[in-house]
Amino acid sequence: QVELVESGGGLVQAGGSLRLSCAASGRAISSLTRAWFRQAPGKEREFVAAINWGGSSIYYGGSAKGRFTISRDNAKNEFYLEMSNLKPEDTAVYYCAADPIAAATTTSARAYDYWGPGTQVTVSS
Repeated sequence: QVELVESGGGLVQAGGSLRLSCAASGRAISSLTRAWFRQAPGKEREFVAAINWGGSSIYYGGSAKGRFTISRDNAKNEFYLEMSNLKPEDTAVYYCAADPIAAATTTSARAYDYWGPGTQVTVSS
């Protein structure tokens, strides 16, 4: 069993940056694909980025390309989402997720077994 917990969310002005962290416990996640999703009020959960177990494959959703960077630290059993040039439309609850079978290109939330509780990111204009 894997437990994930996000941190690093908060309130930031448009154009600013935030770094989200996802800490895992229960087992090592080095063999899992790790991903970030987000969900704004009234909208479906949206794929943001994913990195495969070996780090050789990274995939970004359209909203993240060029502004967000996913990375991992297997020694710390953590992974991260660096977000820059944030926009008000990036406001959402951000979730980290992991799965032993998903590929980095797996964008469906239903494919991921393990989820964190989410962290709120609010971008003011």
